Parts: sequence; structure tokens; C-alpha cells
Amino acid sequence: MKKCVLVVDDDGMNLTRTRVILGKEYDVLLANSGIEALAVLRDKKVDMVLLDIDMPEMNGIETFERMKRFAANVPVIFLTASGLEQDVVSAIKLGAVNYLKKPYQPQELLKRVAQEFERS
Repeated sequence: MKKCVLVVDDDGMNLTRTRVILGKEYDVLLANSGIEALAVLRDKKVDMVLLDIDMPEMNGIETFERMKRFAANVPVIFLTASGLEQDVVSAIKLGAVNYLKKPYQPQELLKRVAQEFERS
């Protein structure tokens, strides 16, 4: 059975691109907001979350904080277009397992996801 990865991003192109990259190796679920991501996490078995930091309404950090209340054991890799070191530091302090700066190379995304699954 394939591992399930939830990709959360407010940019539809990023969602589609990430699904294409990961789709051969993993089952991929998509959410275009933090609110939608939390609903998916409550309803489905998810093995990892790729979470955009900069989203309207509820950003990735807030989504992660809320997610930890009921899905604390699901590893999170943050995706960020922001060059702000503080965003990355905040994510790691909260317990994110890794981060990836957008735009990322497909092989780098596959490598990071595979590494985290090997660790768990």
C-alpha cells in the first residue's frame, strides 16, 4: 500500500506540479487552504503533509499548530517561497521535520519525502 501525502498550497499550479512529481510513488491528496487541510486530516489517513507557509486566511504555521492537536504524529515538511529565515526557524521549532524552498527541483522533493519516510 502506498504512503499518503497531503499537499497544502493556495496555488493551484503548485498543487498540480507536486501531485505530478509525487504521484508515481505516493497517493497524493490536495488541499488549497489550511482549513481544507485540517478537514482532510480529520477524515483520511495521511502519512505526511507538505505545507505551504504563506497562505491567506490561515497560514501554514497556524495550520500546523492546529493540526498538532489531533494529528501530532504526522510529519510535516514546509514548502516556502519566502526567503525569510524566521519562517523556517519557526516551522522547525514547532516540530516540522524539514523544509523545502520553492521553486524546488522534482528530484529534491522526492528525496526529502523519501528520507522522512525512511526515518519513521
